[in-house]
Amino acid sequence: MTAAPLLPWTLATLALLPALGLALVAGCRGRIGQRFAAVQLAGSLCVILLLCLSFATDQPSTIDLALTLTVLTLPGTLLFVVFLERWL
Repeated sequence: MTAAPLLPWTLATLALLPALGLALVAGCRGRIGQRFAAVQLAGSLCVILLLCLSFATDQPSTIDLALTLTVLTLPGTLLFVVFLERWL
């Protein structure tokens, strides 16, 4: 495959990185409700980022990783909330 069709996916991946960084910083600071929303946003951004990376690298087998993360994002966030409520 040529490099031209892969360029938009690479640019989309790079465009998502600052938003992911801001979500991770917001997940470490702020009130508990803001942390919860930031962790949910970071999970959603990671799924989209993994999908963009799978198309940018032309590896369709990595889409399974994004689908697994989609299924595990909500339970992981709920465990994070239980941790925050109990120990912080």
